[in-house]
Formats: sequence, C-alpha cells, structure tokens
Amino acid sequence: MSGGATARATGTPPAHGGWDVRHRAVLLVLSANMILDAIEVSLVLVALPDVRAELGLSPLAVQWLMSGFALGFAVALLTGARLVAWLGTRRVYLAAMLGFAVASVAGGFAGDPVTLVATRVVKGLCAALTAPAGLAIIADAFPEGPGRRRAVSVYALCGAAGFTAGLLLSGALLQAGWRWTLWFPAPLALLVLVPALRVLPRDRPRGAPAVRVPSAARALRDGVLVRTAVGAAALNGTYHSVLFLVTLHVQERQGWPPWLNALALLPACVPLAVTVPFAGRMTARWGVGRLIALGAAAPLAGYALLLARPRLAPYATGVLPVLLLVGAGFVLSFAALNMRAAATGAAEHRPAALRVYQAAVQLGAVVLLPATGALLSAGHGGRPAFALLAVAAAVGLAAAVAPFPSRSAPSPSASPSPSRKDRP
Repeated sequence: MSGGATARATGTPPAHGGWDVRHRAVLLVLSANMILDAIEVSLVLVALPDVRAELGLSPLAVQWLMSGFALGFAVALLTGARLVAWLGTRRVYLAAMLGFAVASVAGGFAGDPVTLVATRVVKGLCAALTAPAGLAIIADAFPEGPGRRRAVSVYALCGAAGFTAGLLLSGALLQAGWRWTLWFPAPLALLVLVPALRVLPRDRPRGAPAVRVPSAARALRDGVLVRTAVGAAALNGTYHSVLFLVTLHVQERQGWPPWLNALALLPACVPLAVTVPFAGRMTARWGVGRLIALGAAAPLAGYALLLARPRLAPYATGVLPVLLLVGAGFVLSFAALNMRAAATGAAEHRPAALRVYQAAVQLGAVVLLPATGALLSAGHGGRPAFALLAVAAAVGLAAAVAPFPSRSAPSPSASPSPSRKDRP
C-alpha cells in the first residue's frame, strides 16, 4: 500500500504530514474551541462598564467577571489532570464543553453579582479542561513531525485571533444589552460540541493500574520554570489590568460607545494574531532568552510612560503608545516563554511543568486585576494602579534578565504550546 493509503486505513496522517478528512475535521473542532475561549474573555471586557452601571458595582467588584474566569482556569489546570487520567480525554472534553454552554446561559440570566461571578468561575474551569484536552487529542491524532507542528500552529493562531474577534463582536452585541455578551458563547459551544461527538477519537481503553499523573509540586523545584512562569504571569496580569483600566476610562470618563472602545483596544491584540505564524522564525533568529527579555521590557516602558504622563487623553498620545508597547511585549515573548517552559525538566515531568506554567499565566490576572480594581475603588485616581503595573512588569523583567543555569537550548523550530486567554 502507498503511504497515503496506509494512512487512510489506519486513521493516521501520512508520514509527510498530510491530513485526511477526519484529521482536518478534528483540528477544525479543536481550533473552533480555542476561538470560543478567547472570544469569551474579550466579549466580557468591553461589557464591564455596562454591567457596572446596571448592577451598581465598584471597579473591584466588576473586575471579578474577568479574574473569576482566570481563577477557575488556574484551579482546573492544577487539578484537572487527574480527572482526565481517570475519565479520559474525550469524556472530559465533551462534558466541559457542555458545562461551558450551560454556564453561559446561567450567567446571562444572573440577577446578582455573586451568581454572575460564580458562572464565570465555572466557565473558567470548563475552558481549562478543554484547552489541555485539546492539545492531548492533537498529540494522539497527529504523529510527531511536520503534521503535528502545523496542527499546533493552527491551534495557537486561532487562540490569538479569537481575542480580536471577541472585541469586534462585543461592540455589536452590546447594542442589544450586556447580557448578550454572556449568552452568545452558549450556541457557539453547542456548535462545537455536536461535531465533536462524531469526530473526536475515542479514549483508549484504560487498564487496571491507575494512570500516574506527574506532580506539580515537583515542577516548582525547577528554578528556570519558576522564573519563566513569573515572567509570563507578569506579562498576562498587567496586560489584562491595563485593558481593564482603558475600558473603564474611555467608556465612563470619555463617554465612548462600546464599539469604539473595542476598536481602540485592537492595537494591543492584533499584532500577536498577525505574527504567531512567524514565531518559529523569530526565535531561530533572535533566540528565546533575548525575545523574553525584550518582551518584558516593552510593556514596562509603556507603564513607565503612564506614570510619567498619567492622563489617558487624548487617545493618540495617552493610550495608543501604551497599547502598542504592551502588544509588542506579546509579539516578542509569547512563543519564547512557551518554548522555554516546554523545554524545562525531564520529559516525564514536562506535563506537570506546563500545567504549572499555564496556571501561573492565569494567576497573574487573578492577583493583579483585583489589586487594580481595589486601587481604583479607593478613589485616588489612576496613578496608584499605573504604579502597580509598572512594579509588576519590573518583576517580570528581572525574572527574564537574571542569568539562567547552563542547559541545552530549546529547539527554535518547536511549536509554542498555546496558553488562555491566553488570554491574551
């Protein structure tokens, strides 16, 4: 039999990396899931001022719609591996997708802040179970080589593009009311769930011995991983916090409509979506360490600019330079941080290391968003919040530039392992 015929008979892509119809369908479903998760975060971001006005919430209270999602995501990343090992990747994926849809509907009907935030935490839990499960399905369905690298690249690109799509959709949905930004992901989740029932590969039979899940605590002994995680947490936490600050400012103080707010935030996310396909070439040319350091320095320069000139108006000189510098930080270091995290430790402990890394990315938002909201609620203006972001970014830069112990460099051709919302 030819290579292509063998692949069709066994369900495995040809060795040269080509994909049959079933493998394209699997990747389409998983990539749609990544777009959905990223859309979820940016939809709610632009809706925050409307939620705050209708429910009478402080900045500290309303930010929990974002940080609650990140909290659920981080918790599930650290605890969900055992659930996947027990129930199987496919079962967990399908159950989490259904739970995501149900929580979306419940959140849209929530009449009080506690219930609203609780649904966001549940959605974060469900999203965190689908993202690693999606990567595991890709690893099972696509053999090591060009085919798998292409699949992961498409997966990562969809996550990066989803955040931008969510911003654009939010402006339209908010014309009908902020609750539509919470309901909207529900039918999308069901649209992903229905074909997933048919195309996702069945879980392999599990024998009597329990599946051993590497310990996350062991991963924390790796100093390189910890410092990489600190850098990623600072990058993601300050990113979400500055978008939160800008959103409240332009809608509440300057009276901008949500659709214009959404357009104003695009410079912070479009550059990443455009450059993700070239991440491998960038790291090959400039090196992982240099890109991480530059990626930490660019946002710090933006927050220092905020401190020096705390007035956010006019947009062209107050907000835009900061968003461009923050976006540059992600362009430079998003893939490099993921590559360094994926190259730390022994192979058998790498799944736990990546869970710790991805959880740290989310915990950056869990820590910095409430702190930012608390400083705004205290009524001292934006300068204390800007100072907090500058300090957090400085910590990230310090983690990036401190010398690392000598070790083999990760392959620049490795595909980045995408992380949520990604955040962005």
